[in-house]
Amino acid sequence: MTSSTSLINKQEQRFQSLALLTIVAIYLVILAGGIVRGTGSGMGCPDWPKCFGRWIPPTEISQLPANYQEIYGAKLKGEVEFNPVKTWIEYVNRLVGVLAGFLVFATLLTSLSFWQKDKAIVWGSFTAFFLIGLNGWLGSKVVSTELAQYMITIHMLLAILVVFALLFVWVRSRAAQVVVNIAQQKEVGLRWLALGLTIITIGQIVLGTEVREALDLVVKKLGYVQRQNWISSLDWRFYVHRSFSLVVLTGHLTLIYQLRKLGKFKNLTWVVNGLLACLLLEIGTGVVMAYLNVPAVAQPIHLLLAILLVGLQFIAVLALTPGISLPKTVKRNMEVAHA
Repeated sequence: MTSSTSLINKQEQRFQSLALLTIVAIYLVILAGGIVRGTGSGMGCPDWPKCFGRWIPPTEISQLPANYQEIYGAKLKGEVEFNPVKTWIEYVNRLVGVLAGFLVFATLLTSLSFWQKDKAIVWGSFTAFFLIGLNGWLGSKVVSTELAQYMITIHMLLAILVVFALLFVWVRSRAAQVVVNIAQQKEVGLRWLALGLTIITIGQIVLGTEVREALDLVVKKLGYVQRQNWISSLDWRFYVHRSFSLVVLTGHLTLIYQLRKLGKFKNLTWVVNGLLACLLLEIGTGVVMAYLNVPAVAQPIHLLLAILLVGLQFIAVLALTPGISLPKTVKRNMEVAHA
C-alpha cells in the first residue's frame, strides 16, 4: 500500500467517523426537542435567537424587567410566564442544535475530499447542511407562531430528512461493507417492503404529533389533577395511532424475518437487531404512556425510538438499493468479484 493510498483511506475513515458523530448529534437534537415538547418548554424562551433578550438566559425573575410579560406577550400575542427550568430546557435544546449545525458543516467540508471519487457524497453532505440551516430558520418560526402544530410537524420532518441525508453519505462512503449485491427478485421485494415501512412509520410519527396536540388540549382542559383521565379524554387520533401500531408491528416482524433469512445481509446483522430492539422498546413506551398516565419521561424516548427505527429502515433500503448507494467504481468491483 502506497503512502498516498494510506492517506486516502485515513481521510475516508475520518469522514465516516465524523458523519456518524453528526448523525448521533442530530438524534440528540431530536431527543432534546422531544424533552422540550414533553415538558411544555417550547415557549421557555419567547424570542429567537436570544432568550428573553439575552444570550445567556436568566435564572431568576429578578433578572427580567418588571414588565417582561407585556414586552414578550405583546410580541407573541400571548401570555408569557417565566419558568427558569423550562427556559433552560429550551435554551439547551437550541445549543444542541447549534452544535449539530457546526458538525454538519464540518461534515460538508470533510466531504470535499470525495469530490473526484464520488460527487454524490459531497452533494448529500451539502443537502444535509442546507436542510439543517432551513430547520434552524424554521425553529424561529415555531417560536413566532407560538408552537403552531403544523410548524412543529414540519420542523420534525425536516430533522428526519437531515438524518436521511447524513445516513446516505455515511452508507455510500462505506458502500463496499454495507450494500447488498441484488441478484434475486425476492431481494428487490424486500427493498420495497423496507421502503414501504419507512413511509408508513413516518406517517405514524406524524399521527403521533397529532395525538400530542390533542393531549395538549386535554391537559389544558382537565389540568394535572385529573391526569388519570387524560387518555380516556383523547379523540379518534389516539385510537387510530394505537391500532395502526399493529400494522407497523406486523410489517417489521416480516421484514426482520426475511432479512435474517437473507445470507447476504449477514454483515448488517446490527441493523436487523436494531430494528427489533427499537420496535419492542417503541411499543413498550407506547404501552407505558397509555396505561401509566403519560409520564413525561416516556414521551421524548418514544419519539426518539420512532426516528431511530426510521433511520434503520432507511439504512436497510440503501443497503438493498445498490443503484443509489453504490459508487460506480465500487459497483464495478463487486460485479467483477461476482462474475
